[in-house]
Amino acid sequence: MRNRRRRLTGEVMRAAMQKTVTVRVDRTFRHPLYQKVLRRSTRYLVHDELGCLPGDQVKIVETRPISRRKRWMVEEILRRRGSQVGMVE
Repeated sequence: MRNRRRRLTGEVMRAAMQKTVTVRVDRTFRHPLYQKVLRRSTRYLVHDELGCLPGDQVKIVETRPISRRKRWMVEEILRRRGSQVGMVE
């Protein structure tokens, strides 16, 4: 049975801390009045046990509070920064 935790896909921006990475999640939406497509991004502090590097594409999952600002965990690495397409491991 699959759980109902939120999952987001984003890019690792920073990996300078121990077991913590900064992930940028981009979203696009249409402006309610002007109908222009807008892009917004949000940065999350994410717990990392897999050893992500800046530039990696990752899937993050919502979890219990790990620290003051960490509420997400890396679920899997979708693409390493050097590879073009496909899954890693």
